[in-house]
Amino acid sequence: MTAKDTGPWPLFAYGFRPFFLLGGLYAAASILVWVWMYRNGNAPVAGLLAQHWHGHEMIFGFIGAAIGGFLLTAVPSWTGRRAVAGAGLVALVLLWLAGRVVFALGQTVPGWILAVGELAFVPALVLAIAPSLLRAANRNLPLLGLLAMFWAADAAFIRAITSGNSALASGAMLAAMNTVLVMITIIGGRIIPAFTGNALRAIGERHSLRSTPMVERLVLGTMVAVLLCDILIPASSVTMIVVALAATLHVWRLSGWSGWRTARQPIVWVLHIAYLWLPIGLALKLAWLAGEFAWAAHWQHALGAGAAGTMVLGVMTRAALGHTGRPLQAHALVTLAYSLLTIAVVVRVFGFAVLALDYPSVVLISGVLWMASFFAYMVIYTPILLRPRADGRPG
Repeated sequence: MTAKDTGPWPLFAYGFRPFFLLGGLYAAASILVWVWMYRNGNAPVAGLLAQHWHGHEMIFGFIGAAIGGFLLTAVPSWTGRRAVAGAGLVALVLLWLAGRVVFALGQTVPGWILAVGELAFVPALVLAIAPSLLRAANRNLPLLGLLAMFWAADAAFIRAITSGNSALASGAMLAAMNTVLVMITIIGGRIIPAFTGNALRAIGERHSLRSTPMVERLVLGTMVAVLLCDILIPASSVTMIVVALAATLHVWRLSGWSGWRTARQPIVWVLHIAYLWLPIGLALKLAWLAGEFAWAAHWQHALGAGAAGTMVLGVMTRAALGHTGRPLQAHALVTLAYSLLTIAVVVRVFGFAVLALDYPSVVLISGVLWMASFFAYMVIYTPILLRPRADGRPG
């Protein structure tokens, strides 16, 4: 891809640029809407719980944009193939925006328009990246299957809200989140130890990270099993055993990456914090399934806002620097964003039962902290994403 392919404006020169920009903006804006909904009891779709709108837009809107930006950027690097840019990238962005618009319009549009507008983006993303992965017989081909699962969960959610089936809507969102967690298990398991090793070597420390092939296979297998169990036999004893095994394996895996040695490198430790929320969230899920303990009730936020949200912020901040030719160092305001997001998740997960805050205050405080985090991200990264690469290269 050359600079002249997309003209003088670099926003559509590479997939990470528009989607990381829109993802950060939507992360803050959708939480603002959610807080307003919570306080006023409103939802844009008749019969749809406000929390279902919130969960859907966090998963398929915010995280969906991040997945799109990541894959459109990573696949060319993995395969050596040409990146999607220019008009093709504009089309993908418009399809993602169409989903956000139809959900904002809600009950004012027919159900079929809601379905078409929301469900078009992921198939288009698959069509954009699949040829490169298939021609290269790349090891990341299973991600196409996960994208199909992600899309199927969204389709089930659309079916649920158009038929008034609240239980199906909740199940569809859980399936989608589990799919995202499988993606984090795969991608995080590659980039976190690699980035950690690079960071330690850069400061002259010995590289001594532990990785066991059997654990790598088992941790992925158990996360796929969690996904299937939550669909087929939710809240069963088998599901609890699988969740417990997955949490244990994630702790073992993470302990081998020496995250504590990156304390002075925020752009690395944020990825370790993100991954840590995976076993924490799974442990809380196990406690909730086993005894419905109040302190474990918000395990979904530990996994969604904690593991997924923090991983998205960490990956966006690092990838945008690397792919625009800038040093891999977190700005002070971005380090603050990492901290604010972590505090937001702690308040959201433990604020009510452990910190003894009233629930409306939990929603408000965690929401404000989340928005502040992504506002800080936008302040620093909007210019980076809109401007040409610092090293003058195309992309």
